[in-house]
Formats: sequence, C-alpha cells, structure tokens
Amino acid sequence: MEAVIGLEIHVQLSTQTKMFCGCRLSFGDEPNTHTCPVCLAHPGVLPVPNKKAIDYALLIAAALECEVAPRSIFHRKNYFYPDNPKAYQISQFDIPIAINGRLGDVRIHRAHLEEDAAKMIHVGESGRIQGSDASLVDFNRGGTPLVEIVTEPDLKSGAQVREWGQLLRATIKQLGVSNVNMEEGSLRCDANVSIRPVGSDVLGTKTEMKNMNSFRFIERGIEAEIERQKQLVASGGRVVQETLHYDPTSGELHSLRSKEEAHDYRYLPEPDLVPIAPSEQMITSARESLPELPAAKASRYRDQLGVQDAAALLLSFETEWAEFFEGVVAADDSIEPRVAANWVTGELAAELRKQGDEAPSGSRVTPASLAVLVGLVASKRVSHSAAKNVLEIMVAEGGEALEIVKEQGLEQISDSGELEAMVEAAIEANPKPAEQVRSGNDKAIGALVGAVMKQSKGRADGGEVTRLLKEKLSG
Repeated sequence: MEAVIGLEIHVQLSTQTKMFCGCRLSFGDEPNTHTCPVCLAHPGVLPVPNKKAIDYALLIAAALECEVAPRSIFHRKNYFYPDNPKAYQISQFDIPIAINGRLGDVRIHRAHLEEDAAKMIHVGESGRIQGSDASLVDFNRGGTPLVEIVTEPDLKSGAQVREWGQLLRATIKQLGVSNVNMEEGSLRCDANVSIRPVGSDVLGTKTEMKNMNSFRFIERGIEAEIERQKQLVASGGRVVQETLHYDPTSGELHSLRSKEEAHDYRYLPEPDLVPIAPSEQMITSARESLPELPAAKASRYRDQLGVQDAAALLLSFETEWAEFFEGVVAADDSIEPRVAANWVTGELAAELRKQGDEAPSGSRVTPASLAVLVGLVASKRVSHSAAKNVLEIMVAEGGEALEIVKEQGLEQISDSGELEAMVEAAIEANPKPAEQVRSGNDKAIGALVGAVMKQSKGRADGGEVTRLLKEKLSG
C-alpha cells in the first residue's frame, strides 16, 4: 500500500487591516479590542475588499506559477458557529483567484482569498464560569485576510510533507506577505490522507488531519495515520472518512467528527461584493516584483557557486542567513563559496546557538570579520581548530579575527622542527595507540592527532600532523 496526501494551507496575510473592514490586525492584544460593526456583522453594514490583500494574493499566485483568473468572485460559505458572527464566511468557491500552479514537485490545485474566523478559547476545569465549562470568543482575529492554498494529492509521506511545507513557508516568507509563524497561527496546515495499492490510480477514502502547529508534528501525525490505515485495511476493516487530531504529546489520534457530521456549506454568491478582475498591469507587476525565491536560490548556490546541497537549502530558506553568506563571499573573492557556506551554516550557526541566538542579525560577528577568519584558515595562517576558538571569542565578546589570533598566540606553527618535536612527544607519551597504528589500525591515529593538537593549543595543522605521524609510524 502507498500513501496519497494532499494539503490545505491557510496563510494569514500581513496587511495593516482586515479583509473587509478597517480594523487593525493584531496578535496578542487584549481580546475584542479591534472590532467594528462590519467584522461583528451588525445589521446594515457592507464589506469593502482590502486591495493590499488582493495584491498579496497575486504575488502568491505568481510565486506558485498559477494561472490568474480574469474574473473571480466571492461566496458566502454558510455555517453556524460562535466564531462566525455572520453565520457565513466570505470566501471563494468555484471561481478562485488562482489555479493550476506548482511548487517543486507538487502541483497547486487552487489558491483563493477568504476571511479568517474569530479565535475560540475553551475554558476548562481550572477556569469555570458560573459553575460550568465554557468557550470564549476573541473577535480580534475575525476578518483577518487569508489565502488558502490547496495542493493536488501529490505527496507520499510525512517526511515529504515536512520538506515541502518548509519550502512553501520559506517561499511565502520571502515574498513578505506573511510572517508564516505557525505558533501564532499565521500558517495553518491540514492534511488529507488516504492509502491505496501501489500502482493504482483510484484514491482511497481519506481522513483529514487538523490543528497541527508545526511541520515536525505534521510529519509525525501523518506517519501515525498512514500506519493506522494500513493496519485497519490489513485486518479486514475499512477506513471511515472523518476529521482527526494528532496529539504530539501522547502520539495518539483522536476523532473530531465523522463524515455524517461534516458540514454542507451551501455556497452562495456574495451579493455585497463585486468580482475581482485584476488588470494585466497588476498581474505583470506581481510577477516582475518577485524576489529570488528559495528554490531558485538553492539551485544557484549549488550549480553556480558549488555549495553543498544541505548548506544550499539552509541558506535559501532563511533570507538573513543567505545575505550574511553572500556578504562573506563579497568581502573576499578569494574565498571559495563552498567553504564560506560551510562556515556560516556550520561553525557560526552552532556558536550562535550556544549563545542563544538563532540568527546573525544581532551577532557581534559581521560578514567581513568572518571572511577574514576564513581567509586566515585558507592561507594556513590559522588552523581550523584554532579558528573555531577565535570564532567563539568573536561571538561572545566581539573583536577582529587577526587581533584575537595575535593576542591568543594562535598563529599556526610554521616551524617544521617544532611540529616534528610535538609529534615525537605524542608518540612517546601514547605508546598503545602508536603501536596500534604500526599494526595497521589507522583509526587509532586519532588519539595521537588529538594529543598533538592539545599540546599545540590548536595551532598545529591537522593534515600536516597526520602526515608526520604516518611517516614516523610507517616503519
């Protein structure tokens, strides 16, 4: 059996105001402080579409290589729930703003505009109101502009969903139309999961997985659901269409509602809003204003600069890290981009994490100063080991690489006689690994190299130390 997965992604747009009224968007403000008669559905009010939201939707459509509809319309998606004061959500149904796109290996079925619902806050045992459990509603979020992106069922595993979801998030973030913060709900992802015999073209009964707030949890939840469906079918049962929630703490799946309880939304055209008819100028402007997107950037780093795949992906997903890397390369054109990328995504990123930083923006290390350090290693003035010590000081205290090298006495040993004496001392002090190397155990040389590096305080060149050790122990 193979899995078949399609995604529905809701992206909150970072406009100044809501989709159909002038209320300011906010996160974390006092509940129900950004509301008006329009988003609270008072009688007699009329919605007015947010042009910036439409512009952002066109940018997303361009980034996803979608066809833009010459004329799309809004609908009323009817349902009754406390988070929806109108008893319908303004969305797009049969004529969305964008269709038939692609991102990487996944086809985009459609992307459409809609408004978000209000936020429900469920009060449990610790917060009883008048002796009974209750749900509270914060209407600050109600009316927030959304773009819903629906993929074709092209994904096959939880790991693929995680990787593709991270690519989508990085792409949307690069556009500047959303902060795509999953913890705040700016990006929400639902997955439709089914299984079928390998090679079959018939889709199986799907289940929908909702309320997952990280791609790591989404991966785990999908894998759990795939395994559940396979075991169910293998035991002679059948998959029932239902909506599920994955609990990442317990690893359990819980049913939220069955097919019979699913809503018939009765979409009706919204009579209070005119159709969206983007001009050719608007569509062209969106396409021409696209930045270099993560997929294209990763390809350029790999194909033109020779950066390794893992580093290219990390840099392309994070604009700030990419800018830092390019600043290092620009500061010294003699540095190989591959080497610079490894230092940025490897040693620098690790050192910043130790200090509690996740990005280079607040770091004391500048691209130019890191370029100097990498250059010192490339010219063999400083060993890689000593350079890591220098970088630790630069991150913690600031300063320039060359000055720290001189202050700490970390310039690489250039006297071959001094280095040879250290190698001989290490062999004499470590007879057991020395004998193992003589007997053909090459792995044992690591202990001897480590002894020399410790004695030299990182000033020795590891490659030269290894060469000398092998030379002296080969007899």
